[in-house]
Amino acid sequence: MGVKGEETRARLVAGTRELIEAQGYFGTGLNRIVAATGAPRGSLYFHFPGGKDQLVAAALTEAGQEVEALLSAPAAEGADTAALTELLVEAFAERLVKSDYSSGCPIATVALETAGTNEALRAVCAEVYGGWQRVLAGRLEAEGFGPAEADTAAGQVLALLEGAVLLASVRRSREPLDHARHAVRHLLGKHDA
Repeated sequence: MGVKGEETRARLVAGTRELIEAQGYFGTGLNRIVAATGAPRGSLYFHFPGGKDQLVAAALTEAGQEVEALLSAPAAEGADTAALTELLVEAFAERLVKSDYSSGCPIATVALETAGTNEALRAVCAEVYGGWQRVLAGRLEAEGFGPAEADTAAGQVLALLEGAVLLASVRRSREPLDHARHAVRHLLGKHDA
């Protein structure tokens, strides 16, 4: 694929990410994606012969990898789980505020809509969340948690944050994320002064 083809594919994925975060899977049709990205319809099917689900899967995977990278680099440098949680809280809060509370977690909207109806996208969402959980669990193990305990605690951290993103969006306030930050610190035994 040439440079122009790579640019078109990237534009389709980026446009899809933006649309599905704000409008969800069902609110984002292929016509809207084509209009928003300016890509020819033929290019959409050239790059994504599987259609909408393949394009959405690529968008979710890319978004998930960005969040995982946000966590992985500081984790590799020794940042503790509380600091990683802080990064997630701030990233999600910034996305919420910037989008006027229509976009927070880049995975949640599609995950909520498709988990019970679309096995392929459910699996992509599960893999993305699993990657985030593995990074957090790895840090927790480095902090002295046993493997099973670390995995459970990492899942609890993600559940707290994902729930907080939903509440922050509904309440149009970052306060639930701030509360989740404190709850995570308490869960990890790191109480605020």
